[in-house]
Amino acid sequence: MIPSQLSDFFMIIYFLESATIIVQSSLIVAVLSREWLQVKRLSPVDMILISLGFCRFFLQWSSVLFNYFSYFYPNVLLWHVSIIWEFTNTLTFWLTSLHAVIYCVKVSSFTHPIFLWLRWRILRLVSRLLLGSLLISCMTVIPSAIRQYMEGQLISKMRISRNDTETERLHTFVHSFFVAQHLVLLFIPFLLFLASTVFLIASLCQHLGQMQHHRTGHCNSSLKAYSTALRYLAFFLIFFTSYFLTILVSFISSKLKRRAWFWALESAIYATVSIHSTSLMLSSPTLKKVLKVRCWGLEAA
Repeated sequence: MIPSQLSDFFMIIYFLESATIIVQSSLIVAVLSREWLQVKRLSPVDMILISLGFCRFFLQWSSVLFNYFSYFYPNVLLWHVSIIWEFTNTLTFWLTSLHAVIYCVKVSSFTHPIFLWLRWRILRLVSRLLLGSLLISCMTVIPSAIRQYMEGQLISKMRISRNDTETERLHTFVHSFFVAQHLVLLFIPFLLFLASTVFLIASLCQHLGQMQHHRTGHCNSSLKAYSTALRYLAFFLIFFTSYFLTILVSFISSKLKRRAWFWALESAIYATVSIHSTSLMLSSPTLKKVLKVRCWGLEAA
């Protein structure tokens, strides 16, 4: 394919992925909101999932608006849309790490006093942790707003005086500094997610090794369940790590803007988001029950 055809191909893939993520997020929010209205309560995991659903809905819309407007109207500065994307992306990282921590504390078989204390306390603190994630994301987006304002002023100055080398260097420095700061802030929740997932995999592997010495029928079914959980966690770890790495490449390689490989990178980013959203939906008993009922109803029809 020539570059223009390649760009068009990845733009279509990106649009289809974005539509899928928006539908997935809407489904998560609709199903869990209905459950909340009926039962008047949600489990801690479902509280995180409904927050992630809201977050990813706005994340994807802001991504679509910013990318397409930047591509077709490169002189239009959608700084407010960019801030919404950075805020929802940061909040997504914190919510995903919180989801991993909850599962690690609930499922792991470690008997260390710290794990026992966390197991007793953390489920009662989910609402506060969600509020804390929201406040942290609000605080971390302030430097992004400052960066967007400074870059807008510098770009306007560069357009007036086209040969201003110092202004161009200052613009490059401001962009590089604030991007590095944003990536460091994303690395903190990613590291928390990574540690929680690795601890949980280690715990399940340890428990699986102990169970292999007992080969009863009940143990065989338990072994199968633990093996499935390990595969799911490995899958979860690979795809969220891929998401972090593609976000990292996207921030660093700003020269890819408006080129064919920019849309390829965006397609890779949001393919991992779509797969991650699917795995989250399948991890919730409430969502799985609704999906089974819907699929059963379609088959019966």
